Amino acid sequence: MIVVAGEGLIDLVPQAAGDAAAPLLPTRGGGPYNTAVALARLGSPVAFCSRISTDAFGVSLIDRLGSEGVALDLVQRGPEPTTLAVAAIDTDGAAAYTFYCQGTADRLFTLPGPLPTETRAVSFGTCSLVLEPGASAYEQLMYREAQLGRFIALDPNIRADLIPDPDAYRARFGRMLASVSLLKLSDEDAQWLGYDVAGWLAAGPAAVVVTRGGAGLTVYTARGEHTVPGEPVRVADTIGAGDTINAALLHALSESGALSADALAQLSENTWRQVLGFAARAAAVTCTRAGADPPFAHELEVPAVDRRCRQELDTPGR
Repeated sequence: MIVVAGEGLIDLVPQAAGDAAAPLLPTRGGGPYNTAVALARLGSPVAFCSRISTDAFGVSLIDRLGSEGVALDLVQRGPEPTTLAVAAIDTDGAAAYTFYCQGTADRLFTLPGPLPTETRAVSFGTCSLVLEPGASAYEQLMYREAQLGRFIALDPNIRADLIPDPDAYRARFGRMLASVSLLKLSDEDAQWLGYDVAGWLAAGPAAVVVTRGGAGLTVYTARGEHTVPGEPVRVADTIGAGDTINAALLHALSESGALSADALAQLSENTWRQVLGFAARAAAVTCTRAGADPPFAHELEVPAVDRRCRQELDTPGR
């Protein structure tokens, strides 16, 4: 099982790109929430770890998780309102957000008890790592699970407008890296954080994946770097594309038997190209749809990673 820890919220998406006065459609979202849904659609057993409101939006968030097959045992509930994210979509389909999160339920997340024994990986990211007091609880959860030997994935998904003290956030990011196995971030995130791939690898992660929109994805490891191109599609919008990549990476690595830092560090170039290519295809499907609507496994033409790739983990000297 993969546990995804972080916020679920409501995106308010304009129905006409480039028109700030267009009607807004409520859609269920949040980076971790989208990642959990995408993992379930790809066929990975997944649980969501968060705090969700008992208001009507929160009920809708819970209902969708249940219908998608995401386990809900780790979800906390509270009467505070659901966070809202108002999206602005430009004529190229790129999305920017304004968040309404004062006093919302997800900010009050508290450290949960032990995760299920079948948990193989825990994924963290986005607003949940910024908004206190919940951010500190998520950080504690990361450290605890890393100490238990679990695979930790981090997608910071920077929302600069939400970060009151950039230096303090960058310091937190630096502390977390020692616990992280896989760091995935966009080119824009990397620029905001100082773009120090070599330093990030030295701090802890076995692999760093940088996404570059239509230009594709690059993975960096101690053994070198590999890039795959993006998939050319007609873009409706980019909402949820990065979250889909996060889920697709975790799913493909799980299928290849690489949900450990040691296995990740030993993946062959061929396996990395399959993993990255699968993530690029999954994100491309999401981009053809309005809102965060990730693909199901049957919609992707090529399997994530041939299970024979389990045999492609390089051995010393190979």
